[in-house]
Amino acid sequence: MQLSQDSFDVRYQLRSADGTLARVSDQELRESHELRESFFLTPDELVPGWAPRSAATLVPADLEPLLALAPAVLLLGSGARLQFPAPDVMAACLTRGIGIEVMDNAAAARTFNLLANEGRRVVAGFLL
Repeated sequence: MQLSQDSFDVRYQLRSADGTLARVSDQELRESHELRESFFLTPDELVPGWAPRSAATLVPADLEPLLALAPAVLLLGSGARLQFPAPDVMAACLTRGIGIEVMDNAAAARTFNLLANEGRRVVAGFLL
């Protein structure tokens, strides 16, 4: 049996992420006193300036730009610690047949890179 490795073109890699800073490829996105710059990304698109600030204040409408990208799975990085959003936020994905996984930002970054490098249709939102 011959094995070959698939190679997927991934434009954005998460180098690190926590509750206040994320390194995406060669860019830094960070929380400052004036601005909290939550963001979302796919393997080939980075969208800074995503409005939500915490999992506790997240509403289903906040997920619309992410869901419009038709992911197979949506990752939600909830900040430095794992914090689940309200059940209606989770239902916004599940009722559309889209899986949602909530984890702290560091775990979401690792999972995003793994899924992106496997060629999966993944969208990840990170709350800073």
